[in-house]
Amino acid sequence: MNYQDQNYPYQILLPEWIVTVNATFEVLTDCALVIKANKIHSIVPANELDDLDFLDQAKLYKLPGQALMPGLVNSHTHSSMSLFRGMADDLLLMDWLNNHIWPAEGKWINPQFITDGFELSAAEMIRSGTTCINDMYFYPDLVARSAQKMGMRTVVGLIVLDFPTVWAQNADDYLSKALAVHDEISELSLVSSALAPHAPYSVSDAPLEKIAMYSSELELPVHMHIHETADEVMDAERNTGKRPFERLDQLNLVNPNLIAVHMTQLNDSEIDRLAETGAHVVHCPESNLKLASGMCPVAVLQDKAINVCLGTDGAASNNDLDMFGEMRTAALLAKGISGSAAACNAQQAIQMATINGAKALGLGNDIGSIELGKFADLIAVNLSDLNTQPLYDVAAQLVYATNSRQVSHVWIDGVCQLEDSQFCQIDEAAIIHKAKIWSNKISISVSN
Repeated sequence: MNYQDQNYPYQILLPEWIVTVNATFEVLTDCALVIKANKIHSIVPANELDDLDFLDQAKLYKLPGQALMPGLVNSHTHSSMSLFRGMADDLLLMDWLNNHIWPAEGKWINPQFITDGFELSAAEMIRSGTTCINDMYFYPDLVARSAQKMGMRTVVGLIVLDFPTVWAQNADDYLSKALAVHDEISELSLVSSALAPHAPYSVSDAPLEKIAMYSSELELPVHMHIHETADEVMDAERNTGKRPFERLDQLNLVNPNLIAVHMTQLNDSEIDRLAETGAHVVHCPESNLKLASGMCPVAVLQDKAINVCLGTDGAASNNDLDMFGEMRTAALLAKGISGSAAACNAQQAIQMATINGAKALGLGNDIGSIELGKFADLIAVNLSDLNTQPLYDVAAQLVYATNSRQVSHVWIDGVCQLEDSQFCQIDEAAIIHKAKIWSNKISISVSN
């Protein structure tokens, strides 16, 4: 039951630390955060709570030993693919896609698959502290409705491909449906949209030119896999005489609306161009490692002040949706690649998982940091466990020692979705039951 049902116009959160992720990355102690309706109303000294004139109208959450921080932003995922989790592991990307995932999608994707898969992923992400996702998959209209119903802030990707799938027949059909979904979901408070051409190798120039035009006219992000593998880049050079990024730049897609996912294969001039244009990069370290796709040069990008975000990719290639794991892997990988232990420090890793993602999605004024007037998308993390003792630096502990099971509370848009590690709105047993039904169906088919 959420606070509105209990007639609490205010909620007061009293943690041990408030990790603001504001411009100066303040970490506050002995303070309480007040939520009014769905926004952060105020932050007050804990010893002044009794003086609040609305105290009798508030629900109080005492959170000793816990850090309150912005909810995590998963800047790239394919939520409904959770139902393919573990189906085709230990394969290279194109083998995985061409011989396993795309055939499975052709056989199994339907509206029920999309809805059930999204619910499974959304529940997993809420449980692990994610409060906003940037999704890319089929039936974005159904994803949008499911996201609103489950209370998950979501940017739905309006997928575009050249070839037919269950969602559309050709690029023009995808674009027509994309614009219709964009209009259709405009009344949903938790959902917005992004144009989502799949990749340079799966979308030709003509639809990409239209996407650039629509992105500019409608002020929509463009969410796209780019330079994921060395083979992708080499094939493009052989077939077109251009690297994919160069081609996209010539098609007017490299600008502040671009959310470039993976970017494991970058040369110096491309990095400079990213910095010059204000395009965003989403780093998916665990998926890239698992598929042996390559490694994004995060430390170099950060040195150039390029906005780098974090994503899990889909559960079919990760195989979890745990942003705490991504933070730690990203920080450690950046150090190993750069040869500098100072690369991608704890504060930067947290920013990648929060405010940087919010900025890339066009939501930087609404979420991603704890500041007055922003939506109350917040999580509380219990740092009292054995693995987070002793504690000297809260940010470092959150990145290098904390696991997602230490998330105790989650608020999205001011609604408490997880309290004392228990779902408030979600029927976990029903979601697991549906996932098992799909597993049985798909397993029987594979075995036959």
